[in-house]
Amino acid sequence: MHKKHLALAVLVTLIWGLNFPITTLGLRSIDPFVLTGIRFALAALPLVFFIKRPRVNFGYVAAYGVIFGLGMWGVINYGIQVGVSPGIASLIIQLSVFFTLGWGCVLFNEKIRATQWVGALLALIGLGGIIATQQGEHAVLGVMMIVFSALAWSVGNVIIKQSGVKEIFSFMVWASLFPPIPLGLMAWWLHGSASFAQVQASLDLTAVLSILFQVYLATHVAYWGWNSLLKAYPVSTVAPLSLLIPVFGIASSVLILGEQVSTVEWVAIAIIITGLGVGLYRKPAPRVAPDCAHR
Repeated sequence: MHKKHLALAVLVTLIWGLNFPITTLGLRSIDPFVLTGIRFALAALPLVFFIKRPRVNFGYVAAYGVIFGLGMWGVINYGIQVGVSPGIASLIIQLSVFFTLGWGCVLFNEKIRATQWVGALLALIGLGGIIATQQGEHAVLGVMMIVFSALAWSVGNVIIKQSGVKEIFSFMVWASLFPPIPLGLMAWWLHGSASFAQVQASLDLTAVLSILFQVYLATHVAYWGWNSLLKAYPVSTVAPLSLLIPVFGIASSVLILGEQVSTVEWVAIAIIITGLGVGLYRKPAPRVAPDCAHR
């Protein structure tokens, strides 16, 4: 991967890591599905009136929008609300790496290197350590919700790759049209009209800034960057980079929310970082000796 693309990947994962505690600030006063619906409504409007539709089968756009908006972010936010800390949520979502590697192997015939298998195993051990520290029924439910969202993210990665879309920003904007209605229906199904009754009163400065961060940085900038990488590289190369997200997510949750991280969790984080390093390692190409016969 070129250095400029690696720098883009680090910027994207930094934004996504910060997004977990910043989203949590919004969840303190707004229903998770309503908050996510507002995020995607603003991500789509008014830009869809000024940006041409992406030149791909529109089924890809709709499928990605629903899977990404409802299946991933709506479920993540619900998991955080029922008891999973945002830093830990940013870690559990990395199960998507393993799902994505599997999809890349099955659907695109991508070969998984031995170092990627070892890195994935180390990261899985670290994730297992984090999950094992969770206590209480609500936390367990939240963990299961975020595991589901990880699967949804991996499916979204496959849709991007399969669609062959070139207009990445346009794709993200138009896909954002589709989540708000199913997200609103989910909020109504779970909590009825109470989910919407206090939204306007709950939009204090903290909630507004949280929403703006989610829309313009975490959605527009970060997903443009991530999906651009998916377009340029195999999913098995891009997916492991998302393991940087929990590093930034946990660190920012500690700084912004005062989240407590146990010794066991720190050890698990170190194992995951090691797994990332191993998974990304490639042997340098052997140098060809110069032909001395023509000197």
